[in-house]
Amino acid sequence: MNVLVVGSGAREHALAWKLRQSPRVDDLFIAPGNAGTAREGVNLPVAASDFEGISRAVREHRVDLVVVGPEDPLAAGLADHLAERGVPCFGPGREAARIEASKAYAKDLAARYAIPTAESRTFTNAAAARDYVRGLGRPVVVKASGLAAGKGVTVAESVEEAVRAIDRCMVEREFGDAGREVVVEERLEGRETSAHAFTDGQTVLHLPFSCDHKRALDGDRGPNTGGMGAYSPPHWLGDSVAEQIRKQITERAVRALFDEGHPFRGLLYPGIMVTDDGPRVIEFNCRFGDPEAQVLLPRLKGDLLEVLWAVANSRLHEVEDSVDWTPDACVGVVLASGGYPGRYETGFPILGLESVDPDVQVFHAGTRLTEDGTVVTAGGRVLTVVATAPTMDEARERAYRNIQRIQFQGMHYRRDIGATAAEPLPF
Repeated sequence: MNVLVVGSGAREHALAWKLRQSPRVDDLFIAPGNAGTAREGVNLPVAASDFEGISRAVREHRVDLVVVGPEDPLAAGLADHLAERGVPCFGPGREAARIEASKAYAKDLAARYAIPTAESRTFTNAAAARDYVRGLGRPVVVKASGLAAGKGVTVAESVEEAVRAIDRCMVEREFGDAGREVVVEERLEGRETSAHAFTDGQTVLHLPFSCDHKRALDGDRGPNTGGMGAYSPPHWLGDSVAEQIRKQITERAVRALFDEGHPFRGLLYPGIMVTDDGPRVIEFNCRFGDPEAQVLLPRLKGDLLEVLWAVANSRLHEVEDSVDWTPDACVGVVLASGGYPGRYETGFPILGLESVDPDVQVFHAGTRLTEDGTVVTAGGRVLTVVATAPTMDEARERAYRNIQRIQFQGMHYRRDIGATAAEPLPF
């Protein structure tokens, strides 16, 4: 079977790496890919947003399955485009992808189907949003309703910061059209986890839980990023709360989309805040998390292609009993360019990639190959270094020991990824 992975980040490298292990994969293509994916298959010079280019690649390379990594092409309707041409695709159609593409839509869906989430109000007028925040008189969370690459969320520490966040979205248009509409949400207290699940619209196959570190600096300080690292599993998450998340949030959302006439076929990932009042949805995502994919896929024992093919063809029930996961801990640390998520420079050679232990994975994101074969930086998040071990402490030690062997100018990373994995909840 020939497979095409769409995207260019570490998530897509992890998908390509795991798919390459399948005995059923013949040729593997990645569009556009990066320096790391070039080692797993053939990179194609086709942007994820170029639907006609992807269609041509499918025809020319006789692709049997397209696996879409990032949210933008899904929200723009790539799965629908392929379905019209009879091409199986792992990833939801445009209407189902709205659960991520519009936070306002997701909030409305949660309200109508009793999915527990934070209280919120949606605004299309900046003055009305400012007045609402000032009237509340307490810190809130301000979210650009549309897709903003994980950076359109401000967890405000004060009313003034919340007002400033509204202006950045709606007046200054820092996030473009994504900020035309904003969601102002109550600030939940607790601990976050990510609840990934494969689904073909009816059957739901839950993945292990994972946790993402979004802030740029140690101790969860600094600006939000696309993710500075992740770990799995979170030992602090109890079985009863985990079951609540599965039944009341993930499975209820799948049923809601089915009932709305938009069955979700792909990977649904609600981000959850576990509070003293129970789990609450922070946001829904219509694809694998990044960097969560990098710590989940190494824990999968079985054949990823078998699962993705079953999802794309509405046959997940046929394989759900055969999917198994290792009990090992997995830690992934993102190595970022200096200045990320703000301004940063690229084009710096990356040294030491060959010195990493063979059983430690280095998933590429913002990298490219020069004409002489040198791997250089080409983005904000550059690499994710991933280690698996029987315990979280061992996995962390192995990941950070191998990071010391990698160098590029301005390299920045957090040193506390996974450090709180075993800390009990404070309530």
